[in-house]
Amino acid sequence: MDIRVSGHQVDTGEALREHVSDRLGSIADKYFARAISATATFGSGPHDNGFSCDIIAHVMQGVVLKASGSGMEAHPAFDEAAGKIEKQLRRYVKRLKARGGNGQGDDIDGSIDANAGYTVFELVDEEEPIDHPPVIAETRVDIPDTTVSDAVMMLDLRNTNALLFRNSGTGAFNMVYRRGDGTIGWVEPNRGA
Repeated sequence: MDIRVSGHQVDTGEALREHVSDRLGSIADKYFARAISATATFGSGPHDNGFSCDIIAHVMQGVVLKASGSGMEAHPAFDEAAGKIEKQLRRYVKRLKARGGNGQGDDIDGSIDANAGYTVFELVDEEEPIDHPPVIAETRVDIPDTTVSDAVMMLDLRNTNALLFRNSGTGAFNMVYRRGDGTIGWVEPNRGA
């Protein structure tokens, strides 16, 4: 597995890089022996208070996992984020095993298009207050054809706030999203008479 460690205005020493490689490698070996890559990015915390760590892991079947952690030192920040990744993988594997490998929805495809870009649609003068924040397109993804329960699982795995998908039962586009109180919302189109 290709593991990259980088820092934004933070020096990542050899001990930290080795710790990250060992922990992510052991997580990948435990859950997905054919994991593709992982990136751990360290930064200084808000107001130079501690460290933050963001992990993005690409595992087999196009599943992309994301997690963040923070702490007063880099190692605990990473350990928090790695713990979240491990928890996501554990839930994912448990759901796949519970399904019994019957092939229904096992092709979870959230792979990012190679042509995806980071585009700001409107530049904002930072000195003026923002009444209308800019629209930013970060990535392009395939819209999965899946069940609602699998869409919720993908929402958790991707660690995002919303997921658009085609409901395999109805063929209509639906969306699941994380509500402010921690529950999951499901948006289904109104069926005209």
